[in-house]
Amino acid sequence: MVTGFLGCLGALKEQRCLLMTFFVILLLLVLTEVTLVLVIHVFHNKLDSKAQGELREGMKMYTSDEGLKKSWDNVQKMFKCCGVTDKTDWYRVLNGTLPSSCCSVGTHQCVEGWSEACYQKARQWLLDNIPSVLVFGVCIGIVQILALVFSLLMYCQILRAEKYLD
Repeated sequence: MVTGFLGCLGALKEQRCLLMTFFVILLLLVLTEVTLVLVIHVFHNKLDSKAQGELREGMKMYTSDEGLKKSWDNVQKMFKCCGVTDKTDWYRVLNGTLPSSCCSVGTHQCVEGWSEACYQKARQWLLDNIPSVLVFGVCIGIVQILALVFSLLMYCQILRAEKYLD
């Protein structure tokens, strides 16, 4: 938001310093985004196992953190799944029992639970929605590149006008 404000103010006031600041910040942002995409692509297997480990660690706070409990319950109800890799993940956390969110609605004593893993279901949901995410990302990227080009063009125009007036 601040970056956009710098760009607008620089364009409105025709201030080279603000335009260049906008350009540099936006360029750093774009380079960071590209780097992040490349890192995720290269290390996706390591990120996969790390994410599963972090989710299992988060399960340990299920009884003590109300926000985390609600998040787990919502995910398990939405995807009709149980645990990170399977329902036995909960046995270590809840002393051999399952949370009620692992079973169909209205079940207070959950014994069986859904058999599908939440990590796989959530991962599949993400993979199913990758085309939408990619289209959104490409659109944002195009807007950012256009902003870079136009800010640099305006910077050059202002520089030429200042040299012409001198």
